[in-house]
Amino acid sequence: MLAFLVSALERLFFRHRLATLGLLAVITLFMGAFASRLEMSAGFDKQLPQQHAFIKTFNQYRDVLFGANRIIVVLHAKHGDIWNRQAMTRLYDLTQTLFFMPGVDRRSVTSLWTPNTRAVQITEEGMKAEDVVGGDVTVGTLDDRAISAIRERTLIGGFVGSLVANDHSGAMVVAELADPDPQTGKPLNYLEFSQRLEKEVRAQYSDADYDVQIIGFAKQMGDIGAGAKSVVEFFGLAFVLTALAVFWYTRSWKLTFLPLFCSLVSVVWQFGTITLLGYGLDPLAILVPFLVFAIGVSHGVQQVNFISKEVCAGADGMTAARRSFSGLFIPGTLALITAFVGFATLALVPIPMIHELAVTASVGVAYKIVTNLIMLPVLASFFRYDAAYVARIERLRAGRDGLMVRLGRIAEPRNATLGALLCLGLMVLAVWQSQGRHVGHVLPGAPELHADSRYNQDVQSVVSHFALGLDLFTVAVETPSGGCYRHDVMTYVDRLTWYLGNVPGVLSAQSLPALTKLSASGVNEGNPKWAALPQDELSLGEAVRQVPEALRLYNADCTLLPVNLYLTDHKASTLKRVVLAVEQYRAGHAMNAVNVRLASGNAGVQAATNEVVESSELPMMLYVYLTIVLLVFLVYRDWRAMVACCVPLTLATFLGYWFMKALDIGLTVATLPVMVLAVGIGVDYAFYIYNRLQMHLAQGRDITEAFQRALREVGVATVFTALTLSVGVATWSFSALKFQADMGLLLTFMFMANMLMAITLLPALAVVLEILIPRRGPVRAPLIAH
Repeated sequence: MLAFLVSALERLFFRHRLATLGLLAVITLFMGAFASRLEMSAGFDKQLPQQHAFIKTFNQYRDVLFGANRIIVVLHAKHGDIWNRQAMTRLYDLTQTLFFMPGVDRRSVTSLWTPNTRAVQITEEGMKAEDVVGGDVTVGTLDDRAISAIRERTLIGGFVGSLVANDHSGAMVVAELADPDPQTGKPLNYLEFSQRLEKEVRAQYSDADYDVQIIGFAKQMGDIGAGAKSVVEFFGLAFVLTALAVFWYTRSWKLTFLPLFCSLVSVVWQFGTITLLGYGLDPLAILVPFLVFAIGVSHGVQQVNFISKEVCAGADGMTAARRSFSGLFIPGTLALITAFVGFATLALVPIPMIHELAVTASVGVAYKIVTNLIMLPVLASFFRYDAAYVARIERLRAGRDGLMVRLGRIAEPRNATLGALLCLGLMVLAVWQSQGRHVGHVLPGAPELHADSRYNQDVQSVVSHFALGLDLFTVAVETPSGGCYRHDVMTYVDRLTWYLGNVPGVLSAQSLPALTKLSASGVNEGNPKWAALPQDELSLGEAVRQVPEALRLYNADCTLLPVNLYLTDHKASTLKRVVLAVEQYRAGHAMNAVNVRLASGNAGVQAATNEVVESSELPMMLYVYLTIVLLVFLVYRDWRAMVACCVPLTLATFLGYWFMKALDIGLTVATLPVMVLAVGIGVDYAFYIYNRLQMHLAQGRDITEAFQRALREVGVATVFTALTLSVGVATWSFSALKFQADMGLLLTFMFMANMLMAITLLPALAVVLEILIPRRGPVRAPLIAH
């Protein structure tokens, strides 16, 4: 049935070549018009697994708690401290600039100059609270006396280490971002906001005497977006290297043009589709279109290899193109369907950004069936090849066949048995070594950027000068109305705070009861024996009211009492330890009408993302492998094909996991699609090789000779494709983006590993299976005849 369908499609397309190409040209022009409008876009909310319990908590209380979407700007004096008129004036201007910047939630802006920064002290008359910068102080009235008073209130209020650097060399302005904008309802453009921070803040307030550090999600995504533009440069370099390599392989500019042009056409279609669907190109997904291009080149090289082989056999351009179409349409479609399913399974990850990536990547792979399996051979049918070219290619093929003959000795029974045993041992080792691999971010700062990037240098500077952790994990404790005036409720939260504060990885824990005890001591002349939660409701309420509302340690009706945990880092191991501690305490210390919920803060959001990525990976891989197994069985109708194609792929996958662990590459929303892609490309090699192997087996040849012939026909193209793609993506290791550099190394490794497994382990397994379980009947011919 499939053979009949392929034959019918061959007649249709090649009898109407001009009409086929004309239609494809119209589609390309249409898609190109929309592709030109594609913009890069980043969003905070679309990176969150919205249905996860932690994110539901975050969304419910994002206007009450300190959120994960903060921006921190530090004015740092290069010489001396900030206690002078020039520095304080500059800090005021910086605060005002950030306050009026579009996208900033003005209610949340906090610095020494904002009225929500108050100093509370104990005096002979009781508690005294006053603004750090009094209402009678302006920039124009700043003098040594006023600055001295501001410094004193800063020390009294305990703002050294939080809003002021430990060595007094810098001061901080903190703000939450409003996304979407409450006035327009439109999502915040993070790339544009980051550029505005550079122009209106860093450039404006940095000079020979002062430096400005800016950190936060918006700045991180802006720097990633700026670095992502270099992807185009590396793509251009990879394109040139690929073109030169394909020319070296084919010795024909015509055959070099075909795979590159057709692969580019599918990328144009993909970009046009992204725009039509209303998506942008996320900086963290910037590599995917170029990886899809690599898939197209892989299939294109197989096509031109088939065409050159037929030309050397005496066929003219039309006949060679038609045979290439019919000979590779089935294995090429199988491989692309596998890649399509692999990307489609990304939709299982309940993260909006991954959903977008799944749709756009799946569409791009689907287009390859048209551009690389139909357009390419139809275009090739117009080409003609002279006798000189045929002679040149025959000499090249003769030399390359010698290499494949030597490599084909792996199919000899003795070598195949040794090879299979060796790979079995390697499989055990790879599975063992891949255990305990990292999930989530491994390195401090922004893991997508290099350690010496400006953003990560800013993070290091802030961490070294301030006594606060930048990784905030918030536990939301829901209580009955007025819970902060109930001694039993406050005691419960206090004990929870103490327990979590002693969890390894927690720098400090902050909650309302802890500060309320200090307030209770304050209203009793500072006597430390009164540093306890008052039993009386009125006394407790009086102590609670002394805690500044700006700390966001309770809401208006006292139904939410958060516990803020400042962590040492955002490694998956640290986050898991904190989550487990909260869950164990919640289970062992339940209290009526009190509900302990996880989690908010940037570390809480990261913990949710890690859990989703980790739990989604295995089902995705199982779906991909199930698809491969079903397709191989339906097409080749032989269980041996399933084993021979899937076992090498599995070994390469575990080797990839081992590689990620060794290089400290965590499993994240950026790396997960790459591993799925590696499976999709890896099975390409197996499909093309096994397809030729089965054809020769059906002709009555034994397994050793059949493989050796198959390797001579498609082995060189398989090895060449892997080497070419590896050289192209290896250039990414020099990228300004660390995650792009890591992906370049990972893909280079996976391309080579899958290729080596396809030309060594696949034949070894096929031969061993033939020896152990001989066939009882003739081999069925594959669904192609050439």
